[in-house]
Amino acid sequence: MYERELAAIRRSGRFRAPTMADPTAIDMASNDYLGLAHRKKLLKRACRRVAAYPWHGPKSSLFVGGYHPIHRNFETALCEANGFEAGIVAGSGFLANLGLIEALVRRQDLLFIDESYHASGMVATKLVPGRVIPFAHNDPEDLIQKMAETPASGRRIIAVEGVYSMEGDRLKEAFFAIAEWFDALMIVDEAHSGGTVGPNLLGVFDHYGIAPGPRHIKMGTLGKAYGSYGAYILGSEEVISFLHNRAKPLIYATAPSLLDIALAHEGFDYVVSRTERYRRKIERLKDVAREATGRRPEGMIVPIPMPDNETALRIRDRLREEGFEVGAIRPPTVKEPILRVILRTAVKPKAYRRLFRRIAEMAAPDHGDL
Repeated sequence: MYERELAAIRRSGRFRAPTMADPTAIDMASNDYLGLAHRKKLLKRACRRVAAYPWHGPKSSLFVGGYHPIHRNFETALCEANGFEAGIVAGSGFLANLGLIEALVRRQDLLFIDESYHASGMVATKLVPGRVIPFAHNDPEDLIQKMAETPASGRRIIAVEGVYSMEGDRLKEAFFAIAEWFDALMIVDEAHSGGTVGPNLLGVFDHYGIAPGPRHIKMGTLGKAYGSYGAYILGSEEVISFLHNRAKPLIYATAPSLLDIALAHEGFDYVVSRTERYRRKIERLKDVAREATGRRPEGMIVPIPMPDNETALRIRDRLREEGFEVGAIRPPTVKEPILRVILRTAVKPKAYRRLFRRIAEMAAPDHGDL
């Protein structure tokens, strides 16, 4: 039924299939930035947390009795740590972005969205009744120009990321000022910056010393630095209450897994209590990446350009044979193919030195054994 389409995908070098990680390889591909997905003590504590209640499954929607003390306690902890008034947990980052954008952008509103925003946000833009205006990636001047030349009869909303998942660059501070100048709501997807950026490892609000206000909305995921699965949205009481009443992926989905939220809470508390230790490890790994690439990463993502899809896949596969797991990211996820190396504090700096050396050797034009 879809043979021709699949054949075209294969010919273009864009074919995908589920990939199981090799447990014997060095993981430099996953988003488990702080290695919490391997800490069994956190899992045991989360199990005890869930077992303290009569039921271990959410059973229904957040709004039909599925809301649980485990959800509420985690929302409270996130709000207190990040300085927001209110929060809500979600089943995944994809659902959180989908719900946020679909709900908040009403008919007279304008949504200005970074052209590199996550696919979940881009899917959501197809569902909104308001006008959607993409702007050049992480470019404050382009956003200012487009906001200035586009009159708005309703709200202005800006959607950006704290650290971009493919480029690896950090959101520029100027975007916070732009939101103030234009009296715009600001959605910040902190999926890749929460737990990895800022003096308290809380993300770009923390990094820039921005005190959250009524115009700020923070979304974050739990399946990266916090070693679990799910997501959260933080904002003002008004915004969160509006999402309670309009965000379809929150209203019409079973509430998030109690075990996942309990595990994320354990991971969050673990990071908060060991912030300085993790910051030192992160800085050491960034030093290694700078030595190898000439550029210091702003987050934990190091994209290495590849000349074509085939080369990216060959180098990835060869590295896998040598015991290194990295990602080969190809269009349409990115404009040009890259090897995506993730800095993980559970991996020793010397392993990254070996990895970057091997990539440089394999990518050299005269390298004959590929």
